Amino acid sequence: MKVKKTAHNERLVALRRIEGQIKGIQRMIEDGAYCIDIITQLHAAVNALYSVSDKIFAKHVEHCVWTAFEKGGKIEKRKKVEEIMRVIKKLHKFS
Repeated sequence: MKVKKTAHNERLVALRRIEGQIKGIQRMIEDGAYCIDIITQLHAAVNALYSVSDKIFAKHVEHCVWTAFEKGGKIEKRKKVEEIMRVIKKLHKFS
């Protein structure tokens, strides 16, 4: 199931903002900025990426998984549950 264009646009705007943060961090490193300031900005960028990831995952569950459970058969439902479990396991590795 496709997600509305506005949701895609919001995520793209967020990713462009993160891209700007990364470029700013690169400049900080090039300019020899204070290490703690660089680390602070890196963590802000990482948290922003997690936020985008959370929104995309939530939309996936709300749309794709929900549709599979409403209209899909037992195999499709099982595949979606397994897919979600794989994603959750990956996310736990990063936290």
